[in-house]
Amino acid sequence: MLALTSYIEAAMEMAAYEKLEDGTYGGEIPALEGVIAFGLTLRQCEEELRSTLEDWILLGFHLGHTLPVVAGIDLNKPAHAHVESVQAA
Repeated sequence: MLALTSYIEAAMEMAAYEKLEDGTYGGEIPALEGVIAFGLTLRQCEEELRSTLEDWILLGFHLGHTLPVVAGIDLNKPAHAHVESVQAA
């Protein structure tokens, strides 16, 4: 399994969900600041949270942020520097 896929799966396992007063759901990954989502159903909330997480990772790469290590998976290692050099070519 690719490191990115493993990172996403491990992060999603840390997700916390709550049923809100209006019957909708909110979800977050507490270890990853700003990764939060809402949905009409728990399933929709999970899907939105995964999408938010994916966007959060991509934006972090684009902006050069250091991403937190999740379940021992460090996406900050130079492995993604190779991808950047290939894209620049």
